[in-house]
Amino acid sequence: MDIKSDIGAKIKSLRTQQKISLETLAQQANLDFNQVELIENQKVVPALSPIIRIARVLGVSLSELIDEYQQSDPVLCLSGEANAGVSFSNSNMSARSHMNFFPLAENKEGRHMEPFYITIDPSKNSYQLSSHEGEEFIYVLSGAIEINYGKDVYVLNQGDSIYYDSIVDHNVHAYKNETAKILAVVYTPLV
Repeated sequence: MDIKSDIGAKIKSLRTQQKISLETLAQQANLDFNQVELIENQKVVPALSPIIRIARVLGVSLSELIDEYQQSDPVLCLSGEANAGVSFSNSNMSARSHMNFFPLAENKEGRHMEPFYITIDPSKNSYQLSSHEGEEFIYVLSGAIEINYGKDVYVLNQGDSIYYDSIVDHNVHAYKNETAKILAVVYTPLV
């Protein structure tokens, strides 16, 4: 999936259909106008946080923006069948390029949780905190991760997990120059 063009095109289409200006969308999503414009014009790989905020303003679920098509129950993702990784970024385009998201329930119609298998490579970039509505659950499959959550820092090793409110500023990254693999479930409330 080309997340940059698919999401940008869907956002622009929905915004136009609903007769919402780019300025209004940015303001209601509490985002910088230039960031929304870059996402919509397919110039940046968007971060998960702004996409969730934009989805709320447009009155759609996150899955409606990131899925190619939707199907009803059940959706299986057998070993080795996860689609190619999706990279999310933020206003600093390289800030999250170290994370590759593999959706595990892609195309499930009407879902409120987004389960991902994520590989996290070490990064020399500075970490930028983000926040969005909802909750997250992370389980470390291998390696170790460091999570900045509000003013606290947590180190999780293989077998450890954490569940937190996503509205608090947070960042997840590899700990000590080693690749980590995690299972993450992101819950976003109904629009």
